[in-house]
Amino acid sequence: MKYISDAFHDLYEKLKAGEGEFEGADPEDKDEYLAHNIFFVPEKARWQYLQDKAKKPEIGKLVDDAMDSIERLNSTLKGILPKIYADPELNKQRLGELIDLIGTIGFNQSGHKAKDLLGRVYEYFLGQFADAEGKKGGQFYTPACIVKLLVEMLEPYKGRVYDGCCGSGGMFVQSEKFIEEHGGRIGDISIFGQESNPTTLRLAKMNLAIRGIDAKIESGDTFLHDKHPDYLKADFILANPPFNVSDWSGEQLRDDKRWKYGVPPAGNANYAWLQHFVHKLSPNGTAGIVLANGSMNSNSGGEGEIRQNMIEAGLIDCMVALPAQLFYNTMIPACLWFLARNKANGKFRNRSNEILFIDARTICRY
Repeated sequence: MKYISDAFHDLYEKLKAGEGEFEGADPEDKDEYLAHNIFFVPEKARWQYLQDKAKKPEIGKLVDDAMDSIERLNSTLKGILPKIYADPELNKQRLGELIDLIGTIGFNQSGHKAKDLLGRVYEYFLGQFADAEGKKGGQFYTPACIVKLLVEMLEPYKGRVYDGCCGSGGMFVQSEKFIEEHGGRIGDISIFGQESNPTTLRLAKMNLAIRGIDAKIESGDTFLHDKHPDYLKADFILANPPFNVSDWSGEQLRDDKRWKYGVPPAGNANYAWLQHFVHKLSPNGTAGIVLANGSMNSNSGGEGEIRQNMIEAGLIDCMVALPAQLFYNTMIPACLWFLARNKANGKFRNRSNEILFIDARTICRY
């Protein structure tokens, strides 16, 4: 809220001054903020208004009301801001002190540096939460070193980026960061995602919102209710689907058109994810997918036959074996699958009958 309010206030003052490009502008016109990719903040949700009332006993309700009013006026934030501060169990004196403390932070003083700092703080707490949650933490958090490796190998500079199990949105954040670091334009990529866990979906939307990243993230089961159907053909796919999931509704999807290379076993979703992502790729699209090491040599339920068909179709471009114990939610060693619809145009320039194998099991830098 402080970051959103500071960004709003910075533009508000420029609009109010009415100089240069802002001449004749209305500082209370929501569209003026939309045009600059800044959230509009109504008067009673602005930070100064809340800080002025931080010592009042009703401060919790005022914060909840502020969250609600911001959501109503900014559709991309709808349903994702926490409205928990009126809880009678919450110490309102401490809440007021926290508001005063955060009020000393100026997010509008250093532009993109402030946004990056806030993003790094958010990512830090996501990591701490994942560590504390143990197995459940892995539902939404992929270690930053893995995300960075995927992004740097795929180099998603331009086009559509998709993740059908996007967790807290780390793949998208790293893609935008990669483009910025290499002098590209953020507007050159479009982001699409889906997440089945409602809490994790909120984390993803907040993660992207505080960085000003525009993305179309949908809620729902990707296998049963694909919210980005055939119209979406992605240029880049980055994903960390849950390992070896058995309850993925496989029995209901035996005749699904996505299983071009073989029907995946009902007791394991690994090859369902692989084929779903192949189905989503554009003619020159590439994908980087995290899976359990066992996916490279498993033969149960026809997985070996599916893998053979994918190899013969020239879809598998590169395989990377990762060090053990990188993930919060499992001790299972993992690997990276890199897929390419057109290997001649893939990142590794392999011929159709070649696959690059990289053994990185003893290489790890966090």
